[in-house]
Amino acid sequence: MDRYSDMNKANIAGVLGNVFLLIIKFIIGFLSRSQAMIADAANSAGDIFASLMSTIGSKISSAPEDETHNFGHGKAEYIFSLFIGLVMIIIAVKLVYDSVISLFNPSEVSFPYLLILVCVITIVTKFSLYLYTKIIYKKTNSILMNALQKDHRNDSIVTSFTLISVILNILGIYWFDGVVGIGISILICISGIKIFIESYNVLMDASIDNKTKEEILEITKKYKDIKKVDHFSSTPVGYKYLISLSIYIDGNMSTYDSHAIADKLEKELNALEPIYLAIIHVNPI
Repeated sequence: MDRYSDMNKANIAGVLGNVFLLIIKFIIGFLSRSQAMIADAANSAGDIFASLMSTIGSKISSAPEDETHNFGHGKAEYIFSLFIGLVMIIIAVKLVYDSVISLFNPSEVSFPYLLILVCVITIVTKFSLYLYTKIIYKKTNSILMNALQKDHRNDSIVTSFTLISVILNILGIYWFDGVVGIGISILICISGIKIFIESYNVLMDASIDNKTKEEILEITKKYKDIKKVDHFSSTPVGYKYLISLSIYIDGNMSTYDSHAIADKLEKELNALEPIYLAIIHVNPI
């Protein structure tokens, strides 16, 4: 429950912050005719969707296991992060088109100093959200929080370039506004693709990462009675993993003693943060 509560607070903060930024960006973007600011505003609209999807996904994933979902509902996080990735890609494609049109038809923006003020407010707001969400991600290890904190970080970078384009526009360099719009769109698209791939891999039961696998195998080496480890397999269960492996023990050892070793190993592996459940099979050798 604490995990869900922390994630929900981060999601609410993200929604409120992005609604505020969306309003001021769209109003000032259209009034000033800045394609970079309009692209930035569309990015904020995508952020609101991402925060809402994250809220729904974290709510569903927090539900405990039941008769029809024996390992809980953790994969909901990855389903909703998949949606986030897809929407980011769609938004990026539309923005690239609009920015290319703007690049070949550059014009002076209106209210440049107001645009600068909006950029500064956005950078401060998004970087604050990034730092807060990063703390929550470290506590929860949630893919949704990871996607959200990366999104806040990217927005800070994106708006920094928007700020540069406004300053250059004041200096008479109008074409850079379209370039920044294209750059923002590409960055949104890359982030969306990365989130999509990460979510897709988990939903397709990608194996546990090599670092954790090596850590598990190192733990088994501490047991002198374990002569061999084989048939290591893993499958995602929400943001954690169910692992299964076979250990080979001297066939002359009693069944009681060999299973006592397996039970002790299971407890040690289950204590690892990425592990949902460890299942040990005992074979004689």
